[in-house]
Amino acid sequence: MTMIAPGSTIGILGDGQLGRMMALAAAELGYKTHIYGQDPNSPAAQVSTAVTIAQYTDEEALRKFASAVDVVTLEFENIPTETLDFLEPIVPVRPGKRVLEITQDRHLEKSFLNSLGAPTAPFANVESLNDLRDGIARIGTPAILKTRRFGYDGKGQVKINAATEIDDAWKEIGEQPAILEGFVPFELEISVIVARGVNGDIQSYLPVENRHKNHILDITLAPAEILTVVSDHAVDLSHKIADHIDLIGLMAVEIFVTPEGEVLVNELAPRPHNSGHWTIEGCTTSQFKQSIRAAAGLPLASAERHSNAVMRNLIGDDIDHWQEILSHPDMSLHLYGKAEAREGRKMGHVTRLFPLGTPPKV
Repeated sequence: MTMIAPGSTIGILGDGQLGRMMALAAAELGYKTHIYGQDPNSPAAQVSTAVTIAQYTDEEALRKFASAVDVVTLEFENIPTETLDFLEPIVPVRPGKRVLEITQDRHLEKSFLNSLGAPTAPFANVESLNDLRDGIARIGTPAILKTRRFGYDGKGQVKINAATEIDDAWKEIGEQPAILEGFVPFELEISVIVARGVNGDIQSYLPVENRHKNHILDITLAPAEILTVVSDHAVDLSHKIADHIDLIGLMAVEIFVTPEGEVLVNELAPRPHNSGHWTIEGCTTSQFKQSIRAAAGLPLASAERHSNAVMRNLIGDDIDHWQEILSHPDMSLHLYGKAEAREGRKMGHVTRLFPLGTPPKV
C-alpha cells in the first residue's frame, strides 16, 4: 500500500532538531513517530511517541524498530547504507538507499550532478597524496580539500593556497578519501528545497539566500534577491535532480551563484534543511509537514509562501537572548531542548516575517 494513513507510526532515523520538528509536524497530521538514535534525551526523543537508543548497525534493534513502524524516513544523511540494506526488505524507506549512497559521498554526488548536466565547481578525486598533487596541478589554487564522506558545517575540510604545505593538508583530513574542489568566486549562496512524492509529483520552495558565519549557516533570507532567470534555472535544476535521483521525500539543493549569474550546484541534503526553517511561519506548508506527507505517501501540499522572511540561527550562547527575542511580538522563537550551549552548537532559531513585496531585513 502506497499511502500510510494517519494514526500510523513514522520511523525517523536520526534524533536531532530536524527530527524534533518532523515529529511535531507529524503529530499535527495525526501520525505517531518513533525515533532511532543514540541520545535518550535528544531534541527529537523529547517530543516523539517512542524511541530506540542503539547503534545504526545493531540488527536486533533495527528489526524491532522496523516491526514497530509503518514507514521510515531520514533526518540525518550520515546513516550507514548498511542500515537501509537491512530495513528496506522489511519496511518502506523514503528516501531510499540510492539517494543516501550518492549524497553522502562528495565524489559520487558531483559525478552524478555532472552526468545530468548540472554544473559544479571543478573537482578531482583524491585517494592519495599523489592524487592530491595531481589535482592541484590540474585545478590550481586556491582550492578546498574535503573528505568524501561525513563532513558538515566546515568539518572535514581544509583550504589550500599556494603557500599551503600539501603534506600537512593531507594529514589534517586524516589521509582519507577526499575530493579537491576548485575555489568558486561566488556572489551568494542559495538553496532550493524540493519535495517529490511517491507518484513523482514535485513541489519546491522558492530559492533563498544563505549567509554563513564560521562555516555554519547564520541567516537565511526568503526570497533570495536574484534575477528571475537565475531563480527559474535553480528551480528547474532542482526538479531535474529530484527526478533523476528518484527522490521520495525532501531534498535541499545548495547552489552557488556567480557574479555572472551562473548557477553551480554545491551539495545535496536528502532531508529537511536549516535553510528551510522559515517555511514553518512563512509558507502554506512547512518543509517538515511536506517531508512527512512525502514519506507517508500523501499528496504533496502547496509550497507557496504567504510572507517574506528572515531566519537566524541561535548558535551557542545566542540562546541566552531568548527573553529579548520573546519581547518582540513579530519574532517566532524555536528552541531545540538541548541541555548545554556549546560554541558552534545550534540551539534554536528565530524567524521574522515581512509582507510580500517587502524585502526581508536582517
